[in-house]
Amino acid sequence: MENQQVKEAILGYAALGADQLKADPKVREVFAAFKELLNRGVVRAAEPSGSGWTVNQWVKQGILVGMRLGVLVEGHVDAGATGSFPFIDKDTYPLRRFTAADNVRIVPGGSSVRDGAYLAPSVVMMPPAYVNVGGWVDEGTMIDSHALVGSCAQVGKKVHLSAAVQIGGVLEPVGAMPVIIEDEVMVGGNCGIYEGTIVKRRAVIGTGVILNGSTPVYDLVNGTILRKTADSPLVIPEGAVVVAGSRRSKGAFAEEHGLSIYPPLIVKYRDDRTDSATALESALR
Repeated sequence: MENQQVKEAILGYAALGADQLKADPKVREVFAAFKELLNRGVVRAAEPSGSGWTVNQWVKQGILVGMRLGVLVEGHVDAGATGSFPFIDKDTYPLRRFTAADNVRIVPGGSSVRDGAYLAPSVVMMPPAYVNVGGWVDEGTMIDSHALVGSCAQVGKKVHLSAAVQIGGVLEPVGAMPVIIEDEVMVGGNCGIYEGTIVKRRAVIGTGVILNGSTPVYDLVNGTILRKTADSPLVIPEGAVVVAGSRRSKGAFAEEHGLSIYPPLIVKYRDDRTDSATALESALR
């Protein structure tokens, strides 16, 4: 099927309930074509548009069609001498299978990619890690141990998602911006990036930083405060170096107990020293 045909069919199915979808045998054929486009990276939940990003709502609707269309089935993962390990999920979203021709390294040890996610050639996954449906990961990126790329999250070229990084996912509402990590971003260990936050290219997110829609980011370099608004997500500027900070809490009780709350701080913008400290090792890829 042509891409436009798939899109038009998905838009027609988006308003149907589970019983209606399952009663029409044509839906499975369309959904299989849609999922193949996701797997090949031809369509994605969000894409660059000028200086910003645009959400492709119909792609999210297609993923939700698959959720309603699917039925629970039992699957098994080979566990070697101990037999097999069962899991239960919708039959429309099995584990995605890769071959050497895909040129994606998935190191043994418990990592998995859900069908309907795109991993570009030269992506590396260290165990255990997980990429959910709708995730889009570009060339040369490393997904380190215990890292998550959530549903519909978009990750650019030569990104390093360090150990235990959590990139939040979003399917609903369909118009909501997914988390965007642009090219050459370094995300330190135990970071969490959620609620449609956009991290612009070459930014560095220090260990343990949490970015979401309710936490303002204090730019110490420019003397500004970055926030999510009703019209735009939280955006971390290009080349910003963000670390975890603290801010004194107000009120007698807080002062009595010496309490503070957490804010992320932009302490500098990338320079030669930052580049040398965050240089990626091409041999690992």
